[in-house]
Amino acid sequence: MSVTVARLAAVSLLASLLASCGESPQPTRAAPPPPSVTVAKPVARTIVDQDEYVGRFLAVDAVEIRARVSGYLDAVHFTDGQTVKKGDLLFTIDRRPYQTTLDQIRANLAQARANLAFTEADLARAQQLVRDKTITQQTFDQRTQSKRVAEASVAANEAMVRQAELDFSFTELRAPVDGRIGDRRVSPGNLVTGGTGGNTTLLATIMSIDPIRFEFTFDEASYLRYERFAKAGNDAAAPVVATPVRLRLIGERGFDHAGQIDFIDNAISQSSGTIRGRAVFENHAALFTPGMFGRVQVPGSLPYQALLIPDVAIGTEQARKFVYAVDAEDIARQKYVTLGQIQDGSRVIKDGLAAEDRVIVNGLTMVRPGTKVAPQEAPPPRTPVSKAE
Repeated sequence: MSVTVARLAAVSLLASLLASCGESPQPTRAAPPPPSVTVAKPVARTIVDQDEYVGRFLAVDAVEIRARVSGYLDAVHFTDGQTVKKGDLLFTIDRRPYQTTLDQIRANLAQARANLAFTEADLARAQQLVRDKTITQQTFDQRTQSKRVAEASVAANEAMVRQAELDFSFTELRAPVDGRIGDRRVSPGNLVTGGTGGNTTLLATIMSIDPIRFEFTFDEASYLRYERFAKAGNDAAAPVVATPVRLRLIGERGFDHAGQIDFIDNAISQSSGTIRGRAVFENHAALFTPGMFGRVQVPGSLPYQALLIPDVAIGTEQARKFVYAVDAEDIARQKYVTLGQIQDGSRVIKDGLAAEDRVIVNGLTMVRPGTKVAPQEAPPPRTPVSKAE
């Protein structure tokens, strides 16, 4: 029995040896090449942070056209929505009643002047007669009084003529400012109520177009910051006024419209904690319209040196932001950074990066901290063209 077991063990051992001798050796797998990435050094540039606010355009001059005299509207001399100049004729009220009144008062003035001429001549004769004792002193005094009454009558009629001439001129309503007029509110033939009371008839409105104002609000902390910046620029007398700003309309990509702040309110609102600011913009092409919304950029810092990298190079790890920088041994190292604003398509890095770092800007999905990479230098970025003021 033991001999049989020994034979079986020997046969099994021999079969194992033969099987091992017949197997070919497994080939060794080559390590994958390091991933190819594109790297670029940060661009150093002097920048200014920009704060953005939403606001609305306002007309410099907004005028309601109302008549100063009452009457029937005779004619309209403009097309709805057209641009008018100061002094252009807009409306005409029926002038005939006022012309008649003016002619009557002028006739009264002529009569008063004739009476004055007579009293002056009568008084001149009385002066010689009173010296000759031909008339009494009482008669002389009566003629003197008649002359003074005649002078007062002339003065009163002259004032009435001036008032009638004013009323007659008020029958023509002219544009008080340059701007764009709205639609007519009253058609010819309707009665227009004029005067200085509150029940006058609104005929039309005019909004000035060029220049135009843009009104916005900002918080107290920003106002204090702007004041400090202005004082640092030796403009303590007018802390924020005259600060250059840029504006972007709805649908536009860049802040291409240049203007400047011309007014800051004198008090901060107690209910909202904000203060009202206003900028003025040229509007030769009539692009801006009162009531239109826009976004304005206000310089939010003093000029400072900063590093900029493409925004695509930024990675996110929960609440922290990082970039991959390639060291001298082509190893990707993770660096946590503090981000700033976007400037000309690049991201401002405020902290965590050095000017000599090579930052991975393409191929981030193939990289992990400590990965060996094959870096390729990115072409140098083009220098941004400064916007024309």
